[in-house]
Amino acid sequence: MAQALSPIVPISLDADQVLRLAREAFDIEAQALHAMSARLDAVFVQAVRLMLATRGRVIVMGMGKSGHVGRKIAATLASTGTPAFFVHPAEASHGDLGMVTDGDLVLAISNSGESSELTVLLPVLRRQGVPLIALTGGLQSTLARHADVLLDCSVEREACPLNLAPTTSTTAQLAMGDALAVALLDARGFRPEDFARSHPGGALGRRLLTHVRDVMRTGDEVPRVTPDTDFDALMREMSAKGLGATAVVDAAGKPLGIFTDGDLRRRIQAGTDLRQMRASDLMHASPRTIAADALAADAARLMESHAITSVLVVDETATLVGVVHIGDLMRAKVI
Repeated sequence: MAQALSPIVPISLDADQVLRLAREAFDIEAQALHAMSARLDAVFVQAVRLMLATRGRVIVMGMGKSGHVGRKIAATLASTGTPAFFVHPAEASHGDLGMVTDGDLVLAISNSGESSELTVLLPVLRRQGVPLIALTGGLQSTLARHADVLLDCSVEREACPLNLAPTTSTTAQLAMGDALAVALLDARGFRPEDFARSHPGGALGRRLLTHVRDVMRTGDEVPRVTPDTDFDALMREMSAKGLGATAVVDAAGKPLGIFTDGDLRRRIQAGTDLRQMRASDLMHASPRTIAADALAADAARLMESHAITSVLVVDETATLVGVVHIGDLMRAKVI
């Protein structure tokens, strides 16, 4: 027979104590980061120079909580222009050390600097001639002694009330990794476009990599009429293309104006007799236009700033080549 589940014992929660401990954790970690910032000196610059000079990849290693931090640091480096990946020290002792090749650099993370899975690798890395940067709070540790560059991540105390669970120390490691990443990013001249190329599936990638030509309507999908088009024909063109607007173009195909559903409503509200009017009488002159090679995000900003839903797309000769609608931008997840 299955055993009955033990009854859940209610826990008495002291709300004031909970908030006090939470705020204390924030304060302890913030103070540790400020202290670490004040300690930064030429050694940090040396670490950045060494990483910039690396021909291969930055291999990040760490055990336990330091390993979790190391995975994040490796991901941040890789996405900001510094090729990097994480290697688990225990797995490295059983073959994965072969991932570390000449030209690589190891970024080793350990609060104590005495993690056995990591320290056993240090003589091998030294013989291989792989540069080693250490992120540690153990400034006299085995890891520190083997390091080419030692970055001081020591903290006065953990945020854990028992001063046991890695909390402040892992925050310090993470912040040091971020500091290295942003310094390297700037030194490499890394641009938003470069970031987007490594994040093509994200919102930022879509905003920075999608151009107007990728989403615009072209050819017969573009509603257009000539200035002498009568009202009935103008409305048929608008209805057929389904964008709630039509361009008015000259004989060379250059936009002279645009007529929209909004313009129609305003004319009707004003009591205008539309039946005898031509497109040139109804259009809004000097329409908003954008180049096909502009970012789709720029088209979105243009629509937002002028409270419009369509933008005409022109080429280098100012000839109409397409139209982009707010719905096109939404389908492409640019907005």
